[in-house]
Amino acid sequence: MKKSYVLLLLLLTFITPFVSAQNDQLRIIMIGAHPDDCDLKGGGTAILFAKMGHAVKFVAVTNGDAGHQSQGGGILAKRRFAEAQEAGKRFGVTYDVLDNHDGELVPKLEVRLQIIRKIREWNADVVIAPRSNDYHPDHRYTGILVQDAAFMVGVPNIAADTPPLKKNPVFFYFQDNFERPNPFRPDVAIDITDVFGQKVHALDAHESQFYEWLPWIGGYSEEVPTDKVKRKEWLSKNRTARITPEVRSSLEKWYGKEKASNVENAEAFEICEYGTQPNDDDLRRLFPMLKN
Repeated sequence: MKKSYVLLLLLLTFITPFVSAQNDQLRIIMIGAHPDDCDLKGGGTAILFAKMGHAVKFVAVTNGDAGHQSQGGGILAKRRFAEAQEAGKRFGVTYDVLDNHDGELVPKLEVRLQIIRKIREWNADVVIAPRSNDYHPDHRYTGILVQDAAFMVGVPNIAADTPPLKKNPVFFYFQDNFERPNPFRPDVAIDITDVFGQKVHALDAHESQFYEWLPWIGGYSEEVPTDKVKRKEWLSKNRTARITPEVRSSLEKWYGKEKASNVENAEAFEICEYGTQPNDDDLRRLFPMLKN
């Protein structure tokens, strides 16, 4: 009897922290229009979440089948799916790609239901998506689709084949530089300096985009190195978002002025007007890297 009691105590010693850790795990879903959007806008933050044991999913609402100068259709979609899966491994996240055509996205009910199901299946605490005033129609409509899903994720009779959420997530917007009708507001700014190299390594998986399509459409294809090591160095310089005064001010709020002054790379997010509205304590819980 005594021996059994000791074994039970030992078992509880190992199980209890595990259960507690599981219960404390945050579930984050980032939703972008194309395979590579979440990577650019939230990849560093995703790495930090994953390293802390939280669950992160990227969702591309289109399959990217139009984003190239010489490939397209099913062949390109397969290539971009493979790139997304490799990037997901490097980030430490799950990566889903929905089979909607690139460049043809509209905020129709069918796609809204896809997004509602994804958010529900992930049992998301945090949802991050583009604002709806982006230059690209696919980005804009992704923002609208997520906004339209924000309330519906808890309505049982909508997408009734997927159990509704019992809580409304906190929704955020990715950072952008658009001023109209209103500029981006960095409610949360995350220091990603320590994981920026890993972010670049993950972005490097999207060869069709960062080394082919975007340089071609931007008119700087000749600048792209052929050497794989030099490519990453080039990518790190060309895909580094400038820390604006507003983002620097947000960093100071969350990290303190001294630490914020040393931040070289950051990602910022704005609280969406839909979904649960968090206070500062909620934000520290939802972004636990801010406690360090």
